[in-house]
Amino acid sequence: MIETRIIDEEHSRDILLPNEPFELWGRMIPFYREEQWGYTIEEKRPEEITTMCFPDEPYDFRAMSENTTFIGAYDGEKCIGLALMQEGFFKYYYLYDLKVNREYRRQGAAGLLLQTAMELALQKGYRGIYTIGQDNNLSACLFYIRNGFRIGGLDTDVYKGTNQEGKADIIFYKDGETVR
Repeated sequence: MIETRIIDEEHSRDILLPNEPFELWGRMIPFYREEQWGYTIEEKRPEEITTMCFPDEPYDFRAMSENTTFIGAYDGEKCIGLALMQEGFFKYYYLYDLKVNREYRRQGAAGLLLQTAMELALQKGYRGIYTIGQDNNLSACLFYIRNGFRIGGLDTDVYKGTNQEGKADIIFYKDGETVR
């Protein structure tokens, strides 16, 4: 049974959960019309599907713990998922990172991490949580939509001049009353 808990210093090694590959099978294309966000999906042909893996982050528990809460998803004592929540300067708690071991994906761990994150956000007086997803990580974008997030913005310039040029960041928001 998977459960979540706040990662303390004794278990700080768990924040170094490695990133694992995911498929890039399409793109979310947001649009803004009549003061409402919407989106379309552009799927790749099977022969165009690729995989990507983010580099592992050298998270430092002591250095980050002043403004970061680490939430772990556990199968027994094994950390199989991680959410990093950072203090925001406005009314939304920032979901800085969310990841689940490949063998545990689609088993509810990410949803449990989001639920715990929302509970923390509300306890801290935030209205909800927000995060950013790359437009070409369609699985992640659709995961957020399925879990009650809404699109609240689009940054098309963030990757200009980098090796990821051509991508955009979609900003997702979820209010506390939409907790599942």
